[in-house]
Amino acid sequence: MNKVIIFSAPSGSGKTTLVKHCLENFPALEFSISCTTRQPRGNEKDGVDYYFLTPEVFRQRIWENAFVEFEEVYEDKYYGTLKSEVERIWNKGKTVIFDVDVKGGIALKNYFADQALSVFIMPPSIEELERRLISRATDDAETIQTRVEKAEHEMTFQNQFDQVVVNTDLEDAKTEIEKTVHQFLNA
Repeated sequence: MNKVIIFSAPSGSGKTTLVKHCLENFPALEFSISCTTRQPRGNEKDGVDYYFLTPEVFRQRIWENAFVEFEEVYEDKYYGTLKSEVERIWNKGKTVIFDVDVKGGIALKNYFADQALSVFIMPPSIEELERRLISRATDDAETIQTRVEKAEHEMTFQNQFDQVVVNTDLEDAKTEIEKTVHQFLNA
């Protein structure tokens, strides 16, 4: 059976770090590249970090039913997962791993059902999450406050995931994730 692993979390919970850890330790996994209509940031490359599409092309793909899931986060700012991306990875005999927001994670779990393991990465507390976002030094105070408020809301959806991992200590979280992924891949 083809499988997928979905990681979701509020911003600053350590999700991307844990996804990278899985990719380094499980050769059977391959990262699913999402589509977006936003502009590339920094050194991001098309086809590596994201597939960068225009809003017109993205809407055309929606019309063609080309997405497993998608979301319009802001006007003309879309994110989504192409069915063809999942098929590309499965055709290589690999398991797909997703790094998506909470809404996307729930949508993917609903779509893939028993083929999916969905993991919610939980910060130890809202205060710690805020501290982590501040220490990143990538956002202004207003953006951090918005992310913290969004995180509080997103945390209410944790019961819709197969597993919740509280990332208090990164090494402990890595160990817990390794066990969970190993069990899922070998089930």
